[in-house]
Amino acid sequence: MSVKRTLMMVGLGIFGVIALITVFTSWYTVDESEQAVVITFGRADEMVTNPGLHFKLPWPVQSVEILSKETFSLQFGYKQNKAGELEAYDAETKMITGDEYIVLTDLVVQWKITDPRKFLFNAQSPEEILHSATSSAIRSIIGSSTIDAALTDGKAEIEAKTRDLLVSLIEKYDIGIGVLGVKLQDVELPNKEVRAAFTAVTDARETKNTKTNEAQKYMNQRKSEAEGEKDAIISKAQGAKTARIEQAQGDVAVFNKMYEQYKGNQQITRERLILETLENVLPKAQIYIMNDDGSTMKYLPLQPLQPQQPQTDKKEGSGN
Repeated sequence: MSVKRTLMMVGLGIFGVIALITVFTSWYTVDESEQAVVITFGRADEMVTNPGLHFKLPWPVQSVEILSKETFSLQFGYKQNKAGELEAYDAETKMITGDEYIVLTDLVVQWKITDPRKFLFNAQSPEEILHSATSSAIRSIIGSSTIDAALTDGKAEIEAKTRDLLVSLIEKYDIGIGVLGVKLQDVELPNKEVRAAFTAVTDARETKNTKTNEAQKYMNQRKSEAEGEKDAIISKAQGAKTARIEQAQGDVAVFNKMYEQYKGNQQITRERLILETLENVLPKAQIYIMNDDGSTMKYLPLQPLQPQQPQTDKKEGSGN
């Protein structure tokens, strides 16, 4: 074999290798859950978000970095190992509250890549920056909160404030990350004795609140009943007042009418009033009208005749 033929075979081999490299490095696939950044001579050139098969110049002219669109979880204060067990990092989670108590705080940060260019080139390790920013944010918020808020009903507010502060820090760092949410996993005291004492205090406070609410409920109930009784008494008194006024007005009308009759015939009216008065005063008495000479006059009876007791005839038996 001549040298010329050998060189030709070597050249064809090199060309074939280059052709294969060109074919295999010029096409890439982007999945629906992925996004890509095309890098030309080490510089971000194009961002691809549409799924499918895409073309680029062969390596080393262009290369591509595939990144996920999915949501990531940053575990702060603990980590799940390969066996599925949780490993706690007490040194990382130990914090001081605003009233100078020590608490252990674990949380999860939900985040995603919002700008692949910035994620790749604005920071060497964006996830470490996110971790440090999370530590700074949660320590700042816990440091301005009370122990009661951190352990009981203030967790939602702490989560919201931590998220807002973390979002502002990440936006300032401009590393292409978006924070979606912050969730406190656990906030607890560092040892069992302190936890037991705080639990006792919390239980006592809850008992106090329960008793206070029950007393308030009883007071409101009694107050409502008293208000109802008061309204009933006022309504009854108002009705009695109205009835007395109407009765008095009726009596006045009767009196005025009688007075008009009296003015027209004083003698007859006077006698009728006397008879009516006697009838009211002596309802069961028999009335006799006497003349001046002492003899009895005939009159129409003003009272019905009293029924006489029936007399039973006794039959006397004759003795034999």
